[in-house]
Amino acid sequence: MIIDHIGFSVIDYQQSKEFYCKVLTPLGIERVMEVEGWAGLGAQKKPELWFGQGETPQNPMHLAFNAPDRSAVDKFYQLAIAAGAVDNGAPGIREIYHPDYYGAFVIDLNGHNLEAVCHSPE
Repeated sequence: MIIDHIGFSVIDYQQSKEFYCKVLTPLGIERVMEVEGWAGLGAQKKPELWFGQGETPQNPMHLAFNAPDRSAVDKFYQLAIAAGAVDNGAPGIREIYHPDYYGAFVIDLNGHNLEAVCHSPE
């Protein structure tokens, strides 16, 4: 990752925390810490994704998360839809990027476009 971490505000902190902690689990991402009303999520105990309560979330952002395999992309998508996200592209190959680009897209509870992507062949 070329960015150390990213942070953004959310409309409902508790609801967003439950959502992100659930849907990012298949990608190996978990809550690492909470500090002064902000949750830090990441892998291997390093918080790289931060969010906290704000008056207004930033304009919709696109956040793409690495998935270890295609089944993790599928699970991310299923959990996100079940948790209230809106479909923005079901799991599948996106050859426009490259032949092994397998991704899924959802709009989260704050209007952000979330993606889980695996770049490896099946």
